[in-house]
Amino acid sequence: MFTPLNETALTRRAFLARGAALAVAGPLLGHARLAAAQAETAKPRIKQSACWGCFYRRETPVEQFVRNVAAIGCQSIEMGPEEHWQKIKDAGMTVAIFVGHASLADGLDDPRNHDRIEAELRGSIDKAVRYGIPSILCLSGNRRGMSDEQGLANSAACLSRVVKQAEDKGINLCVELLNSKVDHADYMGDHTTWGVELCKRVNSPRVKLLYDIYHMQIMEGDLIRTITRNIQYMGHFHTAGVPGRRDLDDQQEIYYPAVMRAIANAGYQGFVGHEFGPKGDPMAALKAAHKTCDV
Repeated sequence: MFTPLNETALTRRAFLARGAALAVAGPLLGHARLAAAQAETAKPRIKQSACWGCFYRRETPVEQFVRNVAAIGCQSIEMGPEEHWQKIKDAGMTVAIFVGHASLADGLDDPRNHDRIEAELRGSIDKAVRYGIPSILCLSGNRRGMSDEQGLANSAACLSRVVKQAEDKGINLCVELLNSKVDHADYMGDHTTWGVELCKRVNSPRVKLLYDIYHMQIMEGDLIRTITRNIQYMGHFHTAGVPGRRDLDDQQEIYYPAVMRAIANAGYQGFVGHEFGPKGDPMAALKAAHKTCDV
Protein backbone atom coordinates (compact mmCIF):
# COMPACT_ATOMS: atom_id res chain seq x y z
CA MET A 1 0.00 0.00 0.00
CA PHE A 2 1.22 3.50 -0.88
CA THR A 3 1.85 5.76 2.17
CA PRO A 4 1.98 9.53 1.75
CA LEU A 5 5.19 11.21 2.87
CA ASN A 6 3.59 13.16 5.72
CA GLU A 7 1.96 9.99 7.14
CA THR A 8 5.31 8.20 7.03
CA ALA A 9 6.93 11.06 8.92
CA LEU A 10 4.19 11.02 11.51
CA THR A 11 4.52 7.26 11.93
CA ARG A 12 8.28 7.57 12.34
CA ARG A 13 7.87 10.40 14.86
CA ALA A 14 5.33 8.38 16.84
CA PHE A 15 7.67 5.38 16.84
CA LEU A 16 10.60 7.45 18.03
CA ALA A 17 8.48 9.17 20.67
CA ARG A 18 7.24 5.82 21.93
CA GLY A 19 10.82 4.55 22.11
CA ALA A 20 11.91 7.60 24.07
CA ALA A 21 8.99 7.21 26.46
CA LEU A 22 9.87 3.55 27.04
CA ALA A 23 13.49 4.48 27.62
CA VAL A 24 12.39 6.80 30.41
CA ALA A 25 9.58 4.64 31.73
CA GLY A 26 11.55 1.38 31.69
CA PRO A 27 13.80 2.23 34.63
CA LEU A 28 10.89 3.86 36.42
CA LEU A 29 8.82 0.71 36.06
CA GLY A 30 11.79 -1.31 37.22
CA HIS A 31 12.18 0.90 40.27
CA ALA A 32 8.45 0.62 40.99
CA ARG A 33 8.59 -3.16 40.82
CA LEU A 34 11.67 -3.17 43.02
CA ALA A 35 9.99 -0.86 45.54
CA ALA A 36 6.88 -3.07 45.56
CA ALA A 37 9.01 -6.16 46.09
CA GLN A 38 10.93 -4.45 48.89
CA ALA A 39 7.68 -3.35 50.53
CA GLU A 40 6.38 -6.90 50.37
CA THR A 41 9.64 -8.21 51.83
CA ALA A 42 9.49 -5.60 54.60
CA LYS A 43 6.17 -6.96 55.84
CA PRO A 44 6.75 -9.16 58.89
CA ARG A 45 6.40 -12.81 58.01
CA ILE A 46 5.64 -13.60 61.65
CA LYS A 47 2.97 -11.62 63.51
CA GLN A 48 4.37 -11.38 67.02
CA SER A 49 2.47 -10.96 70.27
CA ALA A 50 3.52 -10.23 73.85
CA CYS A 51 1.91 -12.15 76.70
CA TRP A 52 0.78 -9.55 79.22
CA GLY A 53 1.77 -11.35 82.39
CA CYS A 54 5.34 -11.92 81.20
CA PHE A 55 6.24 -8.33 80.34
CA TYR A 56 3.94 -5.95 82.20
CA ARG A 57 5.26 -4.47 85.45
CA ARG A 58 2.92 -2.64 87.83
CA GLU A 59 5.27 0.32 88.22
CA THR A 60 4.76 1.12 84.51
CA PRO A 61 1.52 2.89 83.54
CA VAL A 62 -0.60 0.61 81.35
CA GLU A 63 -0.75 3.12 78.50
CA GLN A 64 3.04 3.40 78.49
CA PHE A 65 3.44 -0.38 78.51
CA VAL A 66 1.10 -0.71 75.54
CA ARG A 67 2.99 2.00 73.63
CA ASN A 68 6.32 0.34 74.41
CA VAL A 69 5.15 -3.02 73.07
CA ALA A 70 3.78 -1.42 69.92
CA ALA A 71 7.03 0.49 69.37
CA ILE A 72 8.99 -2.77 69.42
CA GLY A 73 6.90 -3.97 66.48
CA CYS A 74 4.56 -6.45 68.12
CA GLN A 75 1.11 -6.62 66.59
CA SER A 76 -0.65 -7.95 69.68
CA ILE A 77 -0.69 -8.06 73.45
CA GLU A 78 -2.48 -11.21 74.53
CA MET A 79 -3.97 -12.70 77.68
CA GLY A 80 -4.17 -9.43 79.56
CA PRO A 81 -7.03 -8.08 81.71
CA GLU A 82 -10.21 -7.39 79.77
CA GLU A 83 -10.33 -3.87 81.17
CA HIS A 84 -7.27 -3.02 79.05
CA TRP A 85 -8.27 -4.67 75.77
CA GLN A 86 -9.60 -1.45 74.30
CA LYS A 87 -6.32 0.34 75.08
CA ILE A 88 -4.50 -2.34 73.09
CA LYS A 89 -6.87 -1.88 70.16
CA ASP A 90 -6.56 1.92 70.37
CA ALA A 91 -2.78 1.51 69.99
CA GLY A 92 -3.32 -0.26 66.67
CA MET A 93 -2.73 -3.77 68.00
CA THR A 94 -4.86 -6.87 68.46
CA VAL A 95 -5.57 -9.08 71.44
CA ALA A 96 -4.52 -12.29 69.71
CA ILE A 97 -5.91 -14.74 72.26
CA PHE A 98 -7.23 -15.02 75.82
CA VAL A 99 -8.09 -17.89 78.16
CA GLY A 100 -11.67 -18.91 77.42
CA HIS A 101 -12.54 -21.08 80.41
CA ALA A 102 -11.38 -22.20 83.85
CA SER A 103 -9.25 -24.05 84.73
CA LEU A 104 -6.05 -25.72 83.59
CA ALA A 105 -6.48 -28.89 85.68
CA ASP A 106 -10.28 -29.11 85.35
CA GLY A 107 -10.71 -28.95 81.62
CA LEU A 108 -12.33 -30.44 78.56
CA ASP A 109 -11.53 -34.07 79.32
CA ASP A 110 -13.85 -34.43 82.33
CA PRO A 111 -17.62 -34.51 81.60
CA ARG A 112 -18.29 -33.04 85.04
CA ASN A 113 -16.83 -29.77 83.70
CA HIS A 114 -18.75 -29.66 80.43
CA ASP A 115 -21.78 -27.60 81.45
CA ARG A 116 -19.56 -24.98 83.08
CA ILE A 117 -17.07 -24.88 80.21
CA GLU A 118 -19.83 -24.62 77.61
CA ALA A 119 -21.28 -21.58 79.37
CA GLU A 120 -17.85 -19.99 79.78
CA LEU A 121 -16.84 -20.59 76.18
CA ARG A 122 -20.10 -19.19 74.83
CA GLY A 123 -19.51 -16.02 76.83
CA SER A 124 -15.88 -15.89 75.68
CA ILE A 125 -16.88 -16.23 72.03
CA ASP A 126 -19.19 -13.23 72.42
CA LYS A 127 -16.34 -11.23 73.99
CA ALA A 128 -13.99 -12.23 71.19
CA VAL A 129 -16.45 -10.96 68.60
CA ARG A 130 -16.95 -7.71 70.50
CA TYR A 131 -13.22 -6.93 70.63
CA GLY A 132 -12.14 -8.45 67.32
CA ILE A 133 -10.12 -11.22 68.98
CA PRO A 134 -9.42 -14.13 66.60
CA SER A 135 -8.80 -16.97 69.07
CA ILE A 136 -9.74 -18.38 72.47
CA LEU A 137 -7.47 -20.62 74.53
CA CYS A 138 -8.86 -23.94 75.75
CA LEU A 139 -7.28 -26.56 78.03
CA SER A 140 -7.61 -30.32 78.10
CA GLY A 141 -7.39 -30.70 81.87
CA ASN A 142 -5.52 -33.34 83.85
CA ARG A 143 -5.73 -37.10 83.29
CA ARG A 144 -6.48 -38.32 86.81
CA GLY A 145 -6.07 -41.90 85.60
CA MET A 146 -8.06 -41.37 82.38
CA SER A 147 -6.86 -43.00 79.16
CA ASP A 148 -5.94 -40.94 76.11
CA GLU A 149 -8.89 -42.41 74.22
CA GLN A 150 -11.40 -41.46 76.89
CA GLY A 151 -9.87 -38.01 77.22
CA LEU A 152 -10.15 -37.49 73.46
CA ALA A 153 -13.78 -38.60 73.38
CA ASN A 154 -14.72 -36.36 76.30
CA SER A 155 -12.83 -33.33 74.99
CA ALA A 156 -14.32 -33.69 71.53
CA ALA A 157 -17.81 -33.94 73.03
CA CYS A 158 -17.27 -30.74 75.02
CA LEU A 159 -15.93 -28.72 72.09
CA SER A 160 -18.73 -30.00 69.86
CA ARG A 161 -21.24 -28.25 72.11
CA VAL A 162 -19.92 -24.81 71.12
CA VAL A 163 -18.26 -25.36 67.75
CA LYS A 164 -21.19 -24.14 65.68
CA GLN A 165 -21.21 -20.84 67.54
CA ALA A 166 -17.45 -20.54 66.97
CA GLU A 167 -17.90 -21.28 63.27
CA ASP A 168 -20.77 -18.82 62.90
CA LYS A 169 -18.78 -16.07 64.63
CA GLY A 170 -15.42 -16.87 63.00
CA ILE A 171 -13.57 -17.54 66.26
CA ASN A 172 -10.86 -20.18 66.72
CA LEU A 173 -10.93 -22.50 69.74
CA CYS A 174 -7.25 -23.31 70.36
CA VAL A 175 -6.46 -26.21 72.68
CA GLU A 176 -3.06 -25.64 74.27
CA LEU A 177 -0.43 -28.36 74.27
CA LEU A 178 1.56 -28.32 77.54
CA ASN A 179 4.36 -30.47 78.92
CA SER A 180 3.55 -32.92 81.71
CA LYS A 181 7.23 -33.61 82.39
CA VAL A 182 8.37 -30.37 84.05
CA ASP A 183 5.62 -27.77 84.47
CA HIS A 184 2.16 -29.38 84.38
CA ALA A 185 2.22 -32.88 85.81
CA ASP A 186 -0.66 -35.11 84.65
CA TYR A 187 -1.88 -32.72 81.92
CA MET A 188 -3.74 -34.68 79.24
CA GLY A 189 -2.92 -32.71 76.06
CA ASP A 190 0.84 -33.17 76.25
CA HIS A 191 1.64 -34.42 72.73
CA THR A 192 0.96 -33.13 69.23
CA THR A 193 -0.54 -36.44 68.11
CA TRP A 194 -3.19 -36.18 70.84
CA GLY A 195 -4.05 -32.62 69.87
CA VAL A 196 -4.22 -33.34 66.15
CA GLU A 197 -6.50 -36.31 66.77
CA LEU A 198 -8.80 -34.07 68.84
CA CYS A 199 -9.00 -31.57 65.97
CA LYS A 200 -9.82 -34.37 63.54
CA ARG A 201 -12.59 -35.73 65.74
CA VAL A 202 -14.34 -32.40 66.12
CA ASN A 203 -13.74 -31.85 62.41
CA SER A 204 -14.10 -28.08 62.32
CA PRO A 205 -11.84 -25.44 60.80
CA ARG A 206 -12.37 -23.47 64.02
CA VAL A 207 -10.89 -26.09 66.36
CA LYS A 208 -7.12 -25.81 66.35
CA LEU A 209 -4.08 -26.14 68.59
CA LEU A 210 -2.06 -23.66 70.55
CA TYR A 211 1.33 -25.19 69.83
CA ASP A 212 3.64 -24.09 72.62
CA ILE A 213 7.15 -24.51 71.26
CA TYR A 214 8.71 -24.58 74.73
CA HIS A 215 6.40 -27.30 76.00
CA MET A 216 6.65 -29.47 72.89
CA GLN A 217 10.45 -29.24 72.79
CA ILE A 218 10.44 -30.73 76.30
CA MET A 219 7.92 -33.48 75.45
CA GLU A 220 8.91 -34.55 71.94
CA GLY A 221 11.39 -32.27 70.12
CA ASP A 222 11.38 -32.66 66.31
CA LEU A 223 9.82 -29.20 66.17
CA ILE A 224 10.20 -28.19 62.54
CA ARG A 225 8.99 -31.44 61.02
CA THR A 226 6.07 -31.67 63.46
CA ILE A 227 4.99 -28.08 62.83
CA THR A 228 5.32 -28.36 59.06
CA ARG A 229 3.36 -31.60 58.85
CA ASN A 230 0.56 -30.33 61.06
CA ILE A 231 0.42 -26.62 60.24
CA GLN A 232 -3.25 -26.86 59.22
CA TYR A 233 -4.11 -27.61 62.85
CA MET A 234 -2.03 -24.78 64.34
CA GLY A 235 -4.02 -21.73 65.41
CA HIS A 236 -1.50 -20.03 67.70
CA PHE A 237 2.10 -20.45 68.89
CA HIS A 238 3.94 -19.65 72.11
CA THR A 239 7.67 -19.27 72.64
CA ALA A 240 10.14 -19.63 75.52
CA GLY A 241 13.69 -20.88 75.96
CA VAL A 242 14.44 -24.48 76.97
CA PRO A 243 15.37 -25.18 79.69
CA GLY A 244 14.10 -22.58 82.14
CA ARG A 245 11.30 -20.90 80.17
CA ARG A 246 13.36 -17.75 79.87
CA ASP A 247 14.70 -15.55 77.03
CA LEU A 248 15.19 -16.81 73.46
CA ASP A 249 18.96 -16.37 73.75
CA ASP A 250 22.04 -18.51 73.07
CA GLN A 251 21.89 -20.04 76.53
CA GLN A 252 18.93 -22.26 75.59
CA GLU A 253 18.62 -25.09 73.09
CA ILE A 254 16.01 -24.01 70.54
CA TYR A 255 17.25 -22.19 67.45
CA TYR A 256 14.24 -19.95 67.06
CA PRO A 257 15.10 -18.32 63.68
CA ALA A 258 14.92 -21.72 61.96
CA VAL A 259 11.66 -22.60 63.70
CA MET A 260 10.13 -19.25 62.73
CA ARG A 261 11.23 -19.63 59.12
CA ALA A 262 9.58 -23.05 59.01
CA ILE A 263 6.36 -21.58 60.42
CA ALA A 264 6.37 -18.72 57.91
CA ASN A 265 7.30 -20.96 54.97
CA ALA A 266 4.41 -23.28 55.84
CA GLY A 267 2.03 -20.40 55.14
CA TYR A 268 0.94 -19.76 58.73
CA GLN A 269 -1.03 -16.51 59.06
CA GLY A 270 -1.73 -16.38 62.80
CA PHE A 271 0.19 -15.00 65.78
CA VAL A 272 3.28 -16.15 67.67
CA GLY A 273 3.08 -15.09 71.31
CA HIS A 274 6.15 -14.64 73.51
CA GLU A 275 5.46 -16.29 76.84
CA PHE A 276 8.69 -16.39 78.81
CA GLY A 277 10.06 -14.91 82.01
CA PRO A 278 12.61 -12.23 81.11
CA LYS A 279 15.99 -12.55 82.79
CA GLY A 280 16.40 -8.78 82.91
CA ASP A 281 14.51 -5.74 81.68
CA PRO A 282 11.20 -6.95 80.21
CA MET A 283 11.15 -4.56 77.25
CA ALA A 284 14.77 -5.34 76.36
CA ALA A 285 14.00 -9.06 76.48
CA LEU A 286 10.87 -8.61 74.33
CA LYS A 287 12.78 -6.49 71.82
CA ALA A 288 15.49 -9.15 71.53
CA ALA A 289 12.88 -11.91 71.10
CA HIS A 290 11.10 -9.88 68.44
CA LYS A 291 14.34 -9.44 66.52
CA THR A 292 15.16 -13.15 66.81
CA CYS A 293 11.77 -14.16 65.40
CA ASP A 294 11.57 -11.47 62.72
CA VAL A 295 12.53 -13.73 59.84
